This record gives sequence, C-alpha cells and structure tokens, in this order.
Amino acid sequence: MAWYFKAKRRIFEIIQSSKKNDIESKIFDISLIILILLNVCLIIADTFTLPEKYKEISAYAELITVIIFTVEYVLRIITADLLYPDKNPIVARIRYIFSFLALIDLMAILPFYLPFVFSMDLRVLRMVKITRLFRVFKINRYTDAFSSILKVFKNKKNELLSSFFIVLLLMVVASVLMFGVENKAQPEVFRNAFDALWWALITLTTVGYGDIYPITVLGKILGSIIAILGIGLVAVPTGIISAGFVESMNHEKEQEKESDEIKYCPYCGKRIKRG
Repeated sequence: MAWYFKAKRRIFEIIQSSKKNDIESKIFDISLIILILLNVCLIIADTFTLPEKYKEISAYAELITVIIFTVEYVLRIITADLLYPDKNPIVARIRYIFSFLALIDLMAILPFYLPFVFSMDLRVLRMVKITRLFRVFKINRYTDAFSSILKVFKNKKNELLSSFFIVLLLMVVASVLMFGVENKAQPEVFRNAFDALWWALITLTTVGYGDIYPITVLGKILGSIIAILGIGLVAVPTGIISAGFVESMNHEKEQEKESDEIKYCPYCGKRIKRG
C-alpha cells in the first residue's frame, strides 16, 4: 500500500496551495482559476439574449466544470486526513466538510445537481443557478493573495472589530445629534434618526452622495467635525490591515524555512518528527 499513500500525498500536495518549486501544483491552480473566471463570464453572458448555439456551448462548459469541481471536492475529502494529521481520518474529513472553503466548494457544484433531485419551476431554477457565483470565492484557494487577505482578517479580527465598533458608535452619536439639529430645518429630509444615520455613513466613509446634507450653521459645524473624525477613524482599520500583512509575510517566510526541513514517511504519509 506504499504506492497508495505516496500517490495520496502527491495528490494532496498538488491540490493544496502550490509551492514555488511545484510545477504540477501551479498548473493545477492556474487551470482552476481560468476555469472559474470562464464560468463567471458565462454567468454574465447568460443574462443576455444569445443564440441557441451559445446555450449549447454554455451547457457543455457547465457540465465539464461541474465534473472537474466535483472530482476536486471528492479528492479534498479523501486527503483531508493529511490536512489534519493530528486527528482521526473520519473526524478530519467531517471537519473539512463543514469548513468554510469546503462549503464554498459544495455550493459551487450543488446548483447543477439539485434539479435532478428536486423538481423546480423556472423561477426557482434561475435563483439556484445564480448561486454558481459562489465559484468566484474558490479563487481564494488557488492564490496566495486571497489567502493572505483572509489570514490577515482572521489574525486581526479583534482589533478590526474594536475599530469598527468605535466607528459604529460615532455614527450613531452623529446621527442622533444631526437629527436633533436639522430636523426642524429640514423635516422632509431628516425625517428620523435612520435618515441621519445614512448621512453619517456617507460622511464618515467620505463617499458624500449629496442627497442629504445639513443646511443650518450648527449642522454644518457638526458635519465638518464628523467628516474630520471620519478621515482618522476610517484610516485606523487600514493601518491594522497593513500591519497584519507585514506580520503575515514575515510568518510565511519562517514557515517556508521550516517546511523545507519537514519530511514524510513514504509508506504511511505521516510527518517524520525531527530529533
């Protein structure tokens, strides 16, 4: 069974994020990215009125795509015990199946199979087909850029949540104050705190649609203060994310050095401990 574990290990290495010297894995990643982007183009094209010949081509492309994605999904489940080597193979596969990326993979192929299992009318079928857009999120699996972004958000989630909470608190306070100042002058514009909250949102984010704005002197002063505070507060999450990227890059470099020293058993596929 040595050949099985060796083949399983190689499949696992190919379908996981590619290393710099792994050509097969890079080809796999690039091919899947191209396939996903092609699917996005087909989904957009389906919104237009096109000839029947195109619909046949689109149907064949959909079939090929689903077959490839289904095979990939099954292979990832089979090799899940290598992804979680410290867990029982069954537990590892169950954990993988309910992971975020696995659910994305499932949503990418599920719309194709549902009509064969359940009878659906045209409207429901269209809604189901729209979920094919979940395939876009699969790109995260094949590119270091998207993976790095998710890692940064995960590592800095506490700091980001704190900064977003402060921004939200400022928005609520600003909206209540602005409503109290502008309601009498513009009752048809600042009808309630929700309208004022919309103003606070577009002001703090520096979007400034111009559909709602203060006209009183006190309102303009308050609006100026909120706008200045918004510039600083919106920059806080940006700084946190930037710092997170630097930390992530340094951590990845350290992991690459360690992975070069790690070896696996050719018979069981388990990691050989050093020392």
